[in-house]
Amino acid sequence: MKKYIISIALALIVGLIFGKFMLRQYNFEGKIIPVINNSRNAYFIQQGVYSSKESMEKNLKAIPYYIYVVDNEKYYVYIGITFMNENVDKIKGYYEQKGYDIYVKQININNENFSVVLEQYDGLLKESSDPEVIGTICSQVLNKYEELVLRNDS
Repeated sequence: MKKYIISIALALIVGLIFGKFMLRQYNFEGKIIPVINNSRNAYFIQQGVYSSKESMEKNLKAIPYYIYVVDNEKYYVYIGITFMNENVDKIKGYYEQKGYDIYVKQININNENFSVVLEQYDGLLKESSDPEVIGTICSQVLNKYEELVLRNDS
């Protein structure tokens, strides 16, 4: 019996020494890259593209909140964001009733915090048919997008 205990203890000690030696061979200070990609496609409701900031601001006086992205000296204006197809139709209908031409783009979002917030607002938007509520939710979503995504990417 004593012979087995000594053999087991010796095997554990040798294993620990080899294990420690092997672990020292690797540098664990490198950047960790996530294996799972939490990105999702969202529908961005685009109002239009403008060649100048002045023309954009002039045409959007009636819209309380919007975001814009400048790309190749053009101003791309977004007035809503959603994950749900059903909500795309609601947002489009809301702004088309106000006389705006609406375009829908799918854009990949990889900000998990914003995705959680957008899912919550999508639930509220799905349950509402009141135009005032739809407009308010769109403004809140854009505000959160600006806060959680645009400011963090800068």
